[in-house]
Amino acid sequence: MDGIIDPAADTIWNSVATTITTKGKQEKAPHTDEEWAAVRGSALQLVEASNLLQIPGRHVAKPGQRNEGIELPPEQIEALINQDRQAWITLAHGLHDAATQAVNAAEAKDPAKVMESGEKLDNACEHCHQTYWYPRPAQPKSK
Repeated sequence: MDGIIDPAADTIWNSVATTITTKGKQEKAPHTDEEWAAVRGSALQLVEASNLLQIPGRHVAKPGQRNEGIELPPEQIEALINQDRQAWITLAHGLHDAATQAVNAAEAKDPAKVMESGEKLDNACEHCHQTYWYPRPAQPKSK
């Protein structure tokens, strides 16, 4: 995640923006072929990363490694994944679909479509994180 998915997603998310200031509206978008190629390349990395996520036996992180203390330990994440591999694969397909939309948006050089694909990408990431990464709230004990 830290080596491929996060930096590639950040490139897409940071490539297009609208900012409203006291001076007015400022639009940010790729303009040159090189800038569009960077967005496309990051989207392609995400497409391929979604394939890597589906390989059985891959570890989510080194044993005991944690990120910022908000995630479950890798062993617990992997246990959740292995309890229902089909659900994991379905979520990986969601990442694939969002990333494919970003590839198409970059190829069309369409900032609005990049923004739209970025939202779908965020949703795909967050669905997975909610399912596997974050600690689950304690369930009330039944009487």
